[in-house]
Amino acid sequence: MFSKFIHEFIFIFYAVLAALCYGASIPIAKILLNNIPPIFMAGLLYSGAGLGMLLLNFCRNKNHRKTEAKITKKELPYTILMVILDVLAPVFLMIGLLKNNAATVSLLNNFEIVATSLIAMIIFKEAIGKRTGIAIILITIASIVLSVDDYSSLSFSLGSVLVLLACICWGIENNCTSKLSLKDPLEIVIIKGIGSGLTSLMIAFVLNQYSINIFYILSTLLLGFVAYGLSIYLYIYAQRNLGAARTSAYYAIAPFIGSGLSFVIFKEIPTISYMVALAIMIVGVYFIAFEKHEHLHIHEKLKHEHRHNHNDGHHNHIHEIPIVGEHNHLHVHNLLKHRHQHMPDIHHSHEHKD
Repeated sequence: MFSKFIHEFIFIFYAVLAALCYGASIPIAKILLNNIPPIFMAGLLYSGAGLGMLLLNFCRNKNHRKTEAKITKKELPYTILMVILDVLAPVFLMIGLLKNNAATVSLLNNFEIVATSLIAMIIFKEAIGKRTGIAIILITIASIVLSVDDYSSLSFSLGSVLVLLACICWGIENNCTSKLSLKDPLEIVIIKGIGSGLTSLMIAFVLNQYSINIFYILSTLLLGFVAYGLSIYLYIYAQRNLGAARTSAYYAIAPFIGSGLSFVIFKEIPTISYMVALAIMIVGVYFIAFEKHEHLHIHEKLKHEHRHNHNDGHHNHIHEIPIVGEHNHLHVHNLLKHRHQHMPDIHHSHEHKD
């Protein structure tokens, strides 16, 4: 019993650490932007993530690598779109961060939840529960409150609009990444990082928007490794062991970490609009983090390859030589009908008739 508690605590720690790694990056990026142009910085952040995770991959146990499924040609369209969106999103975010305070930008990052959910529902036909629907409305209202500069003329802050555009890009990208979610998470982060990073760096050089300050370049690369590399890696590992809903609940503290740290670093005084939006955001994030989805559903016959174990109720195939723990191979899911709490992951992409 105690060992089970320790095991669960470790992955809760991973989820919280992932939130801390990303949440703290916004105010730190605000400081670095004083010396690094936004497009160049976006490239350095993702390059830092890709290069750092590539180094981590070399240090990884070979047997551990073999248990992960590799990306194939079938996933190539989603991979390319993921890289393109990861070029656009951080550029929008960095320019928005230049034009807005770090606390507001941190809080606006919650709009990524709305974008991800709506795109999943509209384009990929995923079911959205009542709690998620309420959360979408609340977070959208809070984002509007944060984005309006002048209520008398309904003028919007350009910085806030750019941050929301970044969230929309990441919302689409999240849905592309979900199509790769059964593949090696380290490989995904490396492709995201190096592909998006190098593309952004080339654009920065073409536009003559770059810096040669070695200290700030290395600092930004390190920030990218922590905020865009290690954070995603820790999140995926936590999700595999805690489930999507519980991991989201812990990771949802990231924007609030960024906001709190911004007030400490920049000694900013929260506005009334910020406090109103903060209260609405907290309620919205609570609803989406603790969404429960359970009903009788059917798993159609499916053949695919990914890392798995035989303790989750979905992988019931038999091996000639029994295998204990995580492993990877091409396997078949036979027709299965059962009821349990679940998320719209690769094993639960069934339709909902009501």
